Amino acid sequence: MVKFDDIQSYGKEQFEQATANATAFQSGISAIANAYGEYAKKQFEETKSLAEKLSGVKSLDKVLEAQSDYARSAYETFVTDAQKIAGLYSDLAKQTFKPLEGLVAKFTPASN
Repeated sequence: MVKFDDIQSYGKEQFEQATANATAFQSGISAIANAYGEYAKKQFEETKSLAEKLSGVKSLDKVLEAQSDYARSAYETFVTDAQKIAGLYSDLAKQTFKPLEGLVAKFTPASN
């Protein structure tokens, strides 16, 4: 027979887990948004720097050199930040589902 206190404690536990899940999700999304913002800022600064360099260049060799430096730098920034953002997405997935592990364990039959 199920007691009212059992149902009440189960509801409270569910609420606490949902709150923890929502908090983890919110902080993860915030970290990802900040990482995207930092990446966009870096790309803007690199593009601005290229435009400044190109405005003072007087030979084709210097133009090609500046463009090559920009391409290399932009690629390195992209790879580094993409790895960082991918890690944040992975962490978000782990954090979001972590509060549910205890709940799943309760309903998973034990192997004998």
